[in-house]
Amino acid sequence: MKGLYVIDATKHPKLAAWYAATRPRVFTATYVPMAVAAAVALDDGVFKPLPFTLALIGVLLLQTGANLVNEYFDYRRGADELKQAGQGMVIKNRVLSPVEVAIGAVVSIVGGSLIGLFLLSQSGPLLWLIGIGGVLTAITYTAGPFPLAYHGLGEIAAGIFMGPAIVVGAYYVMDTNVYIELVWLSFPVMLMVAAILHANNIRDMEADRAVNKRTLAVVFGRRIANHEYAFLVLGAYVSLVGVVLLGWMPPLSLVALITLPEAWRLVKIYYSNTTDVSLMHQAQGRTAKLHGQFGYLMAAGWLVWLLLDAVL
Repeated sequence: MKGLYVIDATKHPKLAAWYAATRPRVFTATYVPMAVAAAVALDDGVFKPLPFTLALIGVLLLQTGANLVNEYFDYRRGADELKQAGQGMVIKNRVLSPVEVAIGAVVSIVGGSLIGLFLLSQSGPLLWLIGIGGVLTAITYTAGPFPLAYHGLGEIAAGIFMGPAIVVGAYYVMDTNVYIELVWLSFPVMLMVAAILHANNIRDMEADRAVNKRTLAVVFGRRIANHEYAFLVLGAYVSLVGVVLLGWMPPLSLVALITLPEAWRLVKIYYSNTTDVSLMHQAQGRTAKLHGQFGYLMAAGWLVWLLLDAVL
């Protein structure tokens, strides 16, 4: 268990277990679209620190809630039983009880929803649609009579709500005058975050198949799953170039292209068709890291462009 935690599990076992259960390695799925929303708002001169910070906390709580719901229901449905590697698995490893994880999920989702309601009172009705969609996605990803992740909808749901929905929603709480280009410029983020989920599903194919968790990887098999991974990862770079050429993002955002060699290395790992679970686990972690590097560089390039524009 020691390798799972940043916090020393021997000295603080409960704290370390909660840290692992929240799956902080994939918090980039929140940080990156929020960074993009901040860059757009600064470019438009509408950035407001307080609503932005509250939105960031609210989304992080919802993502934490979704991770804990996933932890709880994957355990209840037996999806963790055959997994050899993965994030969390604190219930399977008897570090936290199912009840503790369920309570943590409820507290996180309620906390995120309360922040959302406050922001709704300060903005407008569009946040109803985004907020309710986000909460429902967090809950129904692995819970309910039609869990999204068990019916091949995990990548789509994560891509939409950890991409365009966050970018548009975070901008909206600062300025209600949103516009369609916000959706298009969030496409690189959407594709890359979906790749994280898809990498996870490729790693867990056999364990998921055993419990009838019908992810896209399970439904279509490894060969097509490899193509999907390449489409999502490399498509993020193509869409980045596209939005820059269309003038919706400044040219300096193309600095994110320096991560392309790592993306290509990861694609080659998946096309090797390896069944080494430990290698697939590393590749999933590297995909999450790539998502962060790609997104932060894209947003940082935008911010440097604004700074240069202001001083020159």
